[in-house]
Amino acid sequence: MQSSVNPNSDRRSLRVAVVGGGITGLSAAYTLAKSSKSDQRALQVTLFEASRRLGGIIRTEEADGFLMELGPDSFITNKPGGVRLCEELGYSTELISTDSRYRRSLVLSRGRPQPVPDGFMLMAPEKPWSLLTSPVLSLRGRLRLLAEYFVPGAAPAGDESLASFVRRRFGSEALDRLVQPLVGGIYTSDPERLSLRATMPRFPEMEAACGSVIRGVLKQKQTAGRGASEGSGSGARYGLFATPRRGLGDLVSTLERRLRTAENVRLQLGTPIQAIHGPAQGSAEWVVQTEGQQQQFDAVIVTLSTWLAAKMLQGDQFLQLRQQLNSIEYASSALVVSGHLLSDFTYPMDAFGMVVPACERRQILAVSFSSRKFPERAPDGQIVLRTFVGGAMQPELMQHSDQELLEIVNSELQQIFGMSREPIFAEVMRYDRAMPQYHVGHLDRVAAIEHSLQQHTGLQLAGSGYRGVGIPDSIDSGREAAERVLRLF
Repeated sequence: MQSSVNPNSDRRSLRVAVVGGGITGLSAAYTLAKSSKSDQRALQVTLFEASRRLGGIIRTEEADGFLMELGPDSFITNKPGGVRLCEELGYSTELISTDSRYRRSLVLSRGRPQPVPDGFMLMAPEKPWSLLTSPVLSLRGRLRLLAEYFVPGAAPAGDESLASFVRRRFGSEALDRLVQPLVGGIYTSDPERLSLRATMPRFPEMEAACGSVIRGVLKQKQTAGRGASEGSGSGARYGLFATPRRGLGDLVSTLERRLRTAENVRLQLGTPIQAIHGPAQGSAEWVVQTEGQQQQFDAVIVTLSTWLAAKMLQGDQFLQLRQQLNSIEYASSALVVSGHLLSDFTYPMDAFGMVVPACERRQILAVSFSSRKFPERAPDGQIVLRTFVGGAMQPELMQHSDQELLEIVNSELQQIFGMSREPIFAEVMRYDRAMPQYHVGHLDRVAAIEHSLQQHTGLQLAGSGYRGVGIPDSIDSGREAAERVLRLF
């Protein structure tokens, strides 16, 4: 399960361990291998992955004409990481955009799916007057949201929670009925604790620069002068999302093939790390300990969740760093992927998906209509759904068995969309402590971690726990960690 590397290679070459075979670790290993080839640097890379497969939460399966994403299903293209990696791999022609026929999103409103107001992007109404006819908010709620244009900027010093910002700028109803479910679909977080500056800094920046988010959005739209095709839709800027034609798992497979053909890369799959030891006195070598074996490296890049990284870093020298890493909380969630006949629903399923406000008191967070979002994901007359359960606001649901989760999801789909019979297939994926929670003060916590890292030359940390949770952020995080290692030697 690993590519060969010459055991007699020059010991003076730079030896780098990459811990974790998710997209962050793959990006780090690829960056190192590419750099070694381009500048003829003597470099050996060993990637450790505890499971027998690469990709982490990215996993694509195909069966009976269905293409199923059991983790993330796409990435945003206005962040450079994903697109740049695909270009470097010669993979760009495999990317497809969302299906323009269904480019809108829904929000559950008083038990019924309703369109998110046209042009409403997370909390930025690009078409403010379209809100006047939306049934999602009451007339009072609509007028309060539009009044944001005139609300004076009064940002508190330092960080602020999403909930505080939205109430202050747009009112409580906009928070409860629109912003919380839309943002919750990304971060599965409690808006009362979610850091605005760590997740959506452009909104407080608009307030500071223009005195109003609505003013800032309108000014950006006027300046950009972009076409209607990019700006159309609601909920998220869906025209900016892309995915591989054969699923994100195909991108992982492409990266894996590239690494396996690199002579200086070794993939150690099915190899859990028991401990990482810093250099002993008088030594510069890091020690990665697996079952029955210790391997020495000049540098180590850990791309795991912060709590797992803390667990692996052994010794008193890492006491402060471990405490800092453990200060970042994580939420658990479950994903139910199911296949259905379109005729089994009374609702037309003519959107990319639906988010569910916490105030609706349902047992699901969101439903993505996967085969409406991207073409060729299901046979004609059928549909793939991805239903999310749990998260920071409903952690108790994760105590249910897989069968109970399936029953919960089926009941919700019946009540909301008029599903008349059970799905053709359904699969439950659990993600325990997988989603980092960017709580208020998150950027300060990350800065403290980065400061502590300066005391441990040769150690780098990367992944979604630090400065971005999306695929492009994770790719960039791995690449930047690799580049920092290369600058050390």
